[in-house]
Amino acid sequence: MNEEALTWVIRTRDPRFDDWDAFTLWLEGDPARAGTYDALMAADADMDAILPPEPVVMPVAANDAGAPRRSMLRWAGGGAIAAALVAVVSVSMMNRTDMYSVTTRPGEIRTIALDDGTRIEMNGDTSLRLDRNNPRFAALDAGEAAFTVRHDSANPFRVTVGDAIFEDAGTVFNIVHAGRDTRIGVSEGKVVYNPDAEAIALPAGRGLADDAEGLRVMDVAPASVASWRSGRLVYANAPVAQMAQDMSRSLGIVVRATPQASAMHFTGTILLDRNPDNFFSGAAPLMGLTATRQSDGAWLLKEGDGPKS
Repeated sequence: MNEEALTWVIRTRDPRFDDWDAFTLWLEGDPARAGTYDALMAADADMDAILPPEPVVMPVAANDAGAPRRSMLRWAGGGAIAAALVAVVSVSMMNRTDMYSVTTRPGEIRTIALDDGTRIEMNGDTSLRLDRNNPRFAALDAGEAAFTVRHDSANPFRVTVGDAIFEDAGTVFNIVHAGRDTRIGVSEGKVVYNPDAEAIALPAGRGLADDAEGLRVMDVAPASVASWRSGRLVYANAPVAQMAQDMSRSLGIVVRATPQASAMHFTGTILLDRNPDNFFSGAAPLMGLTATRQSDGAWLLKEGDGPKS
C-alpha cells in the first residue's frame, strides 16, 4: 500500500495530472489508503524545501518520442529526493499514533496490564513498543521483560525482537535483548520461535539463545525464568559477561567484567540488594570474583580467590 500511495503522490503532484477517476477508485478500494496517501503527501510537501527551483532536465532518449514528465524526473532523476521521502515515510509509519513506547530506567521495574488479560513485567533499562489497536502484540527493542500471556489459539500473542518473532501458546516466558544477543526462557506453556520459518517449539523448561555463538536451544530451570521479579538471579552455567548485564539492569548501576572474568561461568542463586556495597560483598566471592568501584561509578568484576565453577 505504501508503494502504491507513493506512486499516487508523485503522479498527483504533477500539474498535468488528470486521471482523477482512477485515483478515486484506488482510494475507495481500501479505507486505509486515504490515511496513507495523506501521510505521504505531507512528507512529500516537506521535500519541496530541498528540491531545486526547476526540475532537473534529462535528455530524451533517441527511441523515446515523448517529453519527460516532471513526476518521473522527481522519482528517477531525483533519486536522492525519493529516497529521502521514503525514509521520512518509514519514520512516520513507525511513529503512527496507534503505536507507543514504554521504557524503564536502570533499576526500575514496571508492570503493564493489557486489555486482553496479558501482563508484561519490565526489568530496568528496557524499551518496549505496544499497539493501542492490537493488545496481542509487543516489540522488545532492548532490555528484559517477562510475559504472562492469556492464551487465545485463534489470535496468538506475538513478541518481535529484531527480526525474530516469538509466538505464545498459553505461556509465561522471559526475553532478554541486549545488542545483537537475544535469549528466552519458558517457565509455563509453550513458545514458538519464528512460527513462519524455523518454527522451533520451546515448552516449559526450555530456552533459546541467539548470539555470537549462533542459534541454540537448551534446558532451563523454570524457577530461574524471570527470577529477577522475586529479587534473585538464578543461573545454570551462565557466563559472567551475561550476569554483568543482568546486574546492571536489575540494580541500576553499570557493571563491567574483565575479559578473564567474562569468560568464567557460574551456577547458583544470587540475592539482589539495592545497596551495591552489600550486594557485591556477598555476590562477588560467591562467583569467585572481586568487585571494585571505579572512578566513573561503575563496578568492575575480576578474578578473585573465592569459589569458582
